[in-house]
Amino acid sequence: MGDRARETAVRLEEHRAELTGYCYRMLGSYAEAEDAVQETMVRAWRNVERFEERSSLRTWVYRIATNVCLDALAAARRRALPMDLAEPSPGAALPGAPEDAAVWVGPCPGGDPEATVAAGESVRLAFVAALQHLPPKQRATLILRDVLAFSAREVAELHSSTVASVNSALQRARATLAAHRGPVDDSATRPPDAVRRMLAERYATAFSRYDMEELNMLLHVDATLCLPPYAKWMRGVPDIQAWLTGPAVGCRGSRLIPTTANGTPAFGQYRPSSDGTGYEPWALQVIEFSGNRITGINAFRDTERLFPLFGLPARLDPDSSVGRPKDPG
Repeated sequence: MGDRARETAVRLEEHRAELTGYCYRMLGSYAEAEDAVQETMVRAWRNVERFEERSSLRTWVYRIATNVCLDALAAARRRALPMDLAEPSPGAALPGAPEDAAVWVGPCPGGDPEATVAAGESVRLAFVAALQHLPPKQRATLILRDVLAFSAREVAELHSSTVASVNSALQRARATLAAHRGPVDDSATRPPDAVRRMLAERYATAFSRYDMEELNMLLHVDATLCLPPYAKWMRGVPDIQAWLTGPAVGCRGSRLIPTTANGTPAFGQYRPSSDGTGYEPWALQVIEFSGNRITGINAFRDTERLFPLFGLPARLDPDSSVGRPKDPG
């Protein structure tokens, strides 16, 4: 490999984080996104000598990543959240059998700092789930244009298409996305980071104490709680409380360790172990907000895969102070 090729290979690595965010939005799975980016890099390294700089390196590597994702999506089932697959169910009802992990849109660690400021909401679980309704090529076009700020000309070059074709695909994609997302929160309803942190801290304390009165005050009247890999989900404070005090009452006394998922506060939940020897992983809770209320709790139960990804411990000792709720007052 010549000096120029080596320099290009180094520059490719600078795009890895941004590419992972792109592939995550395309595929709805962080693990699959990491695999797709690795495959993208392998293909790019193999062909780096052929890069003639007739387009930017960013456009060139995104063309490769797009093709990798389109190949992966060709035979894949559309990923979703529980509310995309079923009607809400009563909180007191037990969930059915779990679905295969490949059914669900999964969480991603952290946020997406490599994306533009305008992309702030574009890594939210609801947005990523809505993207899955788009045909793969439209999905790529919308992400490239509206999230990553590629020009219509760059996307046309990437797709080996025309600007008119790209603009037409983008218009159709926006219309489909709007239909599946429902009303989009405006900037007035998105709380500042300080408010989200305050609400998240209050939530963690209330959940750990199993203080239903405080939890009810924090939840929006139409808040949702979903439980992948189960299709069960519920809407509204009464059903969420019925779930927590009924089928999920074993969560009483849980410890919550803060983390970040999809650019929003999240928690590793540890339930008291049945033998009293500590606390066992139970769920990764991803919390959603609007205004000064919590609007969604997404409790992902695949802790064996998710907790290592989020750097969460395998269990908590009984005398550990980690995740212990603050004393009142």
